[in-house]
Amino acid sequence: MINKDFCLSSYIAFRYIWKDGMDFYPGFRHENYKPIPDDERIGVKSSEDIDREIQKQIDSLYQKYDNIGILLSGGMDSANIAAYLKPGSHAYTFTSDSGEFNADVERAKTYCKKLGLQHHLIEITFDDYKYFTPIVMARKCAPVHSIEAQIYKAAIQARKDGVQMMLVGESADLIFGGMDKLISPEWTFDGFCRRYTFLEPSLVLSNPVAQSELYEHYRIDDSHIDFMKFMDEVFAIESSGSYLNAFACADMPYYDPYARLVMGEPLDMQRVRNGEPKYLVRGLYAIKYPDLEIPFKIPMPRPVDAIFKDWAGPQRAEFRSDIPMHQLTGNQKWQLWCAELFLNMFG
Repeated sequence: MINKDFCLSSYIAFRYIWKDGMDFYPGFRHENYKPIPDDERIGVKSSEDIDREIQKQIDSLYQKYDNIGILLSGGMDSANIAAYLKPGSHAYTFTSDSGEFNADVERAKTYCKKLGLQHHLIEITFDDYKYFTPIVMARKCAPVHSIEAQIYKAAIQARKDGVQMMLVGESADLIFGGMDKLISPEWTFDGFCRRYTFLEPSLVLSNPVAQSELYEHYRIDDSHIDFMKFMDEVFAIESSGSYLNAFACADMPYYDPYARLVMGEPLDMQRVRNGEPKYLVRGLYAIKYPDLEIPFKIPMPRPVDAIFKDWAGPQRAEFRSDIPMHQLTGNQKWQLWCAELFLNMFG
């Protein structure tokens, strides 16, 4: 079904079109990422279990590929995966002249020096967003996450370097309790809806379509929501779909070893709420880097705060003329910029 207003509202609220069969324009058929089925995933109960199972996966990959690279941030998720690579492998870390990546770059340099990896810095500029974003949007048939243009640029460089397979550590947050700000509180239904919505469609769109239907699928009773199931299903599609699309655009295979795992025992919410998210992944980091301090969570940065700091906002009729731009984050401004670019290109 073609429904531009619904698709635009869905993207603004969730960063993807959550309803299958709903598209922006005729001939623009989007397909969402399909998570790995639970019966194909491996249960792990300890950091040692994770270590063993990831090693098996990496060994299997090296039977097929000679040159495996990695997207390496300054956090522990990708750092753990990097520890399984052969010395001389290629690692790619994002940077920009805005300084938002400085902490990532310095920690990534430490890992590469320790592991003997070839370190490549991928600089991200506004010109990169303007050049690469249309490419990843065209394949997705929809506006995209800001990370997709960055990943695409890194994947292109990796191909030039002869990399045959790229590794990422993207799924660790979701699987091992890293989304602590979203899974720790005892959410009410309305509270979770407000917290998870990336940008309220009615705040920025001329013809907003309410997106409450998606949340209703996870309602438990009048005031509660199954937020763990919501994250396992909705967030997994939105987040992993961004990686899938970007790498596919560059014709670069990618692999996430964490995505093949699942907690063999219920997540210890007490540990998460007491400031120990991803405690099994933290334990793996201690195994791989016993001489380094375990880092706090470092989301993969995007230089959107600096780039869109003074952006006046969208001008098309699909957007309100009274958007409070000064209240929006860089990522929210990115969504508006990307959505308008998509409509200008394909509408």
